[in-house]
Amino acid sequence: MTPSISLLQNPLASTSSLYVVATPLGNMNDIGVRALSVLAAVDVVAAEDTRHSQRLLDAFGITTRMLAVHQHNEQEAAGRLIALLESGQQVALITDAGTPAVSDPGAKLVARVRAAGHPVVPVPGPCAAVAALSVSGFAEGGFRFVGFLPPKSAARVAALQALCDEQDTMVFYEAPHRIVECVADMAAVFGGERELLIAREITKLHEQIVRMPLGETTEWFAGDPNRGRGEFVLVLGGAPVVQGLDAETERILGLLLEALPLKGAAKLAAEITGAPKNLLYARALELREPR
Repeated sequence: MTPSISLLQNPLASTSSLYVVATPLGNMNDIGVRALSVLAAVDVVAAEDTRHSQRLLDAFGITTRMLAVHQHNEQEAAGRLIALLESGQQVALITDAGTPAVSDPGAKLVARVRAAGHPVVPVPGPCAAVAALSVSGFAEGGFRFVGFLPPKSAARVAALQALCDEQDTMVFYEAPHRIVECVADMAAVFGGERELLIAREITKLHEQIVRMPLGETTEWFAGDPNRGRGEFVLVLGGAPVVQGLDAETERILGLLLEALPLKGAAKLAAEITGAPKNLLYARALELREPR
């Protein structure tokens, strides 16, 4: 049954505002009633790809005019939308799928609109990161949204190494042409035992969600070429909590502290022993405290 837009007769504020509207990741039935009401009521819909978004509007009989706002024209388009808001019009912002301005165009536009003094109103709905996280079984505590990693391997490995001590669950986005290399780099940096959830084509016809140790991912992708197609969300379990340092690590840290500044000693000890840098730094602080 198609949601009735008439359920919300007055979805807009009296003041001209920018509405950041989440749209379906793939399944049209995930659109919210409030989102439909706003898209039908505003004067303009700013869309990442107007041809793609036209199919969504057509599916629900919405005839609001659209303007293109994408990564190549975001600053210019921001000026146009601010002018519309200043003239008293209401504007909605959508991307091809999910929530705008989250690893998608829109953040710069939102910042410009805010700086110009206009309200920015969230209209919540689908978000690929949260959808994958909700079925991962990892997030008993907090989580860290990383988004897209650098496209080149050297920079990607460096970014992953900086996350080695992160104990919260981490959420990444990745494109199909880089997914196999990205997961291989994760296995090299974090080790094969760390658990990874791979969510492919969430809510779409070929949705696939699997969880496995990083060491098994290369074989899994090689098992079927279709597994490397589509849009990916990766949910990685956080670093295991280490309760303390073993005697040899304590000895190495103590020796380094005799010759190096505290921060440098902790960093080098982490490289030598593999122990978490934040734990080594905390222990170094204790050892340096005057007695």
